[in-house]
Amino acid sequence: MSDRHPFQGNWVARLYERVRERGFDSLTAFAEARPTASLVALAKELGPDDIAGVQVFKGLVAEAERHNQVTRLVRGQLVRELWACLPSGWPAVLDDANRFDVAHALGAWVAFTPETHKERADKAGDALLATPPPPGWLPLGPDDELLRTLLPDETV
Repeated sequence: MSDRHPFQGNWVARLYERVRERGFDSLTAFAEARPTASLVALAKELGPDDIAGVQVFKGLVAEAERHNQVTRLVRGQLVRELWACLPSGWPAVLDDANRFDVAHALGAWVAFTPETHKERADKAGDALLATPPPPGWLPLGPDDELLRTLLPDETV
């Protein structure tokens, strides 16, 4: 165990050092190899005591912005939130308990969405609620067909 706080020292260098130690040349490649893992799970794998989920996300956003893949990152984060909040997939019935779980997933997702994509994320969330996916739907990654329909990649 380390006594180091996640934001102590050069956490960006520490984050990328851990990613390289695991055989990846980018944080995005590391995260995409674990498309359903939460940000907290990714952080714990990289450093259980000195890496935080928000640091992982900041790094992912920076890489996505550099490579013009923010929409893909946003879809990927929705996958992570759905797996965390709806481990059995999209509910067949939106009763109070299920509605809360869906709202939790969508709310957490929009909270993590970069400002440039919040409006698109809000509309995608509204579309999921208006026309729910099949019961049990749980995307395996950012290239899920329904997710790509809701949030298509930007055309350059």
